[in-house]
Amino acid sequence: MIRPATPADLTQIQTCARLAYAPYIPRIGREPAPMVADFATQIAAGHVHVATDDTRVLGFIVSYHQGDHVLLENVAIHPDAAGRGLGKALIAQCEAAARQQGATSIRLYTNAKMTENLAIYPRLGYVETDRRTEDGFDRIYFEKPLR
Repeated sequence: MIRPATPADLTQIQTCARLAYAPYIPRIGREPAPMVADFATQIAAGHVHVATDDTRVLGFIVSYHQGDHVLLENVAIHPDAAGRGLGKALIAQCEAAARQQGATSIRLYTNAKMTENLAIYPRLGYVETDRRTEDGFDRIYFEKPLR
């Protein structure tokens, strides 16, 4: 089930983020940005959706409108739930909501050292649009038109 996150989900979202992104610390040399995000504020703003079973958060997505597009800021799956298609389901839900809200595209970025993502996003229809260094991170930007 995918639903909007509530404040009661905060601890599980933080745990999910830590576990999902921990393998990237050695590659990047520090904690990836999503590990230190202010999830409480993002939840309160309605920017977070969670994928759950009946008892726990299995993954989450953070997205919000930014002009004419939606920024998909973060998607993470608990390692115990990896490989079940939850990430794709969360992204599909984000895309459907963006279409309903009139967005023209979804934009996202990933760290250049998260090489797994560099293969996933193009398979989902995202096209690389830019590469740049921000906040000390080498980021690759992608976009998917929603027309």
